[in-house]
Parts: sequence; C-alpha cells; structure tokens
Amino acid sequence: MTTTYVLDGTRIATLEDFWREIGQAVNGPGGYFGRNLDAFADCLSGGFGTPDDGDFHVEWRDHGTSRRALGHPETARQLELRLARCHPSNRPAVAEQLRAARAGQGPTVFDWLVEIFEERAPGALRLR
Repeated sequence: MTTTYVLDGTRIATLEDFWREIGQAVNGPGGYFGRNLDAFADCLSGGFGTPDDGDFHVEWRDHGTSRRALGHPETARQLELRLARCHPSNRPAVAEQLRAARAGQGPTVFDWLVEIFEERAPGALRLR
C-alpha cells in the first residue's frame, strides 16, 4: 500500500519552513528529513522514514502559496547564506546565481526542491 505524506503549502514560507514541514510529515513532530539540499536528496533515496520499497507520495497541498514564498527573494536569501559559508572556489558561481535571483531570474528554491524530488523519487511528488 502506498504511503502518502502531506505538506501544507500555507505553512511553507521559507526553506527552513520546508525542512520542518517535510520532517514532520514523514517522521512526526520534530522529525528530520534533511535540513540542506544534499541531505534532503539522500533522505528521498530511502532509509530515513519513507518505506524501504520506495512506495510513497508526497502531496504538496496549496503548493502555489509555497511556490510564491519560495521564489526569487527567498532564493536570494538562501544564496546569500550559501555565499557566506561556501568554499572560496565556489564563490564566483554562487555570486552569479545570487545576482540572477536578485534580478528575478533563474531557478528558485521551489524549483530546487522539485528538481530533487524528480531526480531522487521520480513520480513521488504530487503538487495540489
């Protein structure tokens, strides 16, 4: 039987909110399901609360609300954080991504998350 985890998009205004909501949806209050993009990708690959057979869906309700909140301003905020702590060799690329986000261009945080779902758990994400 397929397990369905539900995200309430009205409760996701920042990437940190997404980490909280996905953690709670999968593993209950205070639950962990990644708190950075790499960890999230790993969690989607199995063994962190989802069924071992990969038979699950994540239903992201009111995803349009999240899509707007996780748009270019939130992306710029996240890239500013990344720029402050990334390896010096990565700074030019992150700075370019930040410039684009500030200009309202390029992929957003919402896009990053959807792409990870598609790569690591194809077909699992249901945008509602």
